[in-house]
Amino acid sequence: MGLFEDQLHRVLPNDLPERETVIRKAARHLELIEEANQHFNLTRIVGPREAAVKHVLDSVLPWAHFSRFRLVLDAGTGAGFPGLPLALVLPHIAFILAESTGKKARFVESAVLELGLSNVTVVNQRAEDWLRTNRTDLITGRALAPLDRACGFFADAIRGGARALLYKGPDVEQEITEAGAVARKAKVVLRVVDRYDLPDDAGTRTLVEMASAN
Repeated sequence: MGLFEDQLHRVLPNDLPERETVIRKAARHLELIEEANQHFNLTRIVGPREAAVKHVLDSVLPWAHFSRFRLVLDAGTGAGFPGLPLALVLPHIAFILAESTGKKARFVESAVLELGLSNVTVVNQRAEDWLRTNRTDLITGRALAPLDRACGFFADAIRGGARALLYKGPDVEQEITEAGAVARKAKVVLRVVDRYDLPDDAGTRTLVEMASAN
């Protein structure tokens, strides 16, 4: 068993759907990231334990909130998070992984092909550009813009029936307050739907829902 696989065995919940597949394929994804990092800066988090916690565990802990949707758009997926681990946990759901940086998009596309993920499509576009001509049930993303800007990016899609579940840090209440005027103008509402602590003092994660106010 490789180092990434060993750490994923240690940190992923025992009741996680598709757990053994997630461990095996997420470990390979992390190995591919480690290899790609030798050529260009894909992510600063590369140690096996840190990557298992901050990339994979963080992505999949709120999986149940995603399980009722049919099509999920991961905005600014970067090296493939949170969309790729979620797609492993939820193989019955289609995922669009949007990434505007060409090198990153090509990396994620190659990883998707190697892992054989038939429920994942990678697009080399900004999510808001993709949304101009496409529809989705749910938008997600980590390390996205502040909520006031996110409201501007996604408001049209939200009013059109989509929702958003955005991964945020511990101080999100202030961010929600600061986005209040923009959210009201955009006719969207923001609320915290989940909060969890990562192991190893890796921080608190908050999941914020953006939905239509109508």
